[in-house]
Amino acid sequence: MSATTIRLPEILLARVAKAAEKSGTTPHSFILEAIAEKTELAEQRTALHTLADKRYAQFLESGASIPWKEAHTWLKQRLAGKRSKRPPARKQAR
Repeated sequence: MSATTIRLPEILLARVAKAAEKSGTTPHSFILEAIAEKTELAEQRTALHTLADKRYAQFLESGASIPWKEAHTWLKQRLAGKRSKRPPARKQAR
């Protein structure tokens, strides 16, 4: 494992130490976990943006979409645990 030095303001270091103690870990482990969580969030955000870009490109190519009212109704049914057929995507009238 390689080493990296980070300089933390005293106030932040004290907060980290206090939070680490309350969570039953060391400041070092707490910082590593925080970095891992932040990295995971950044990776998830990148994946979401990549997926959104892909879907938007598909929309631009096909022109097909699901009207919000239909999508909203379908989503509400799904959230309620009801089985519901997904509304079909189609080109919308302008």
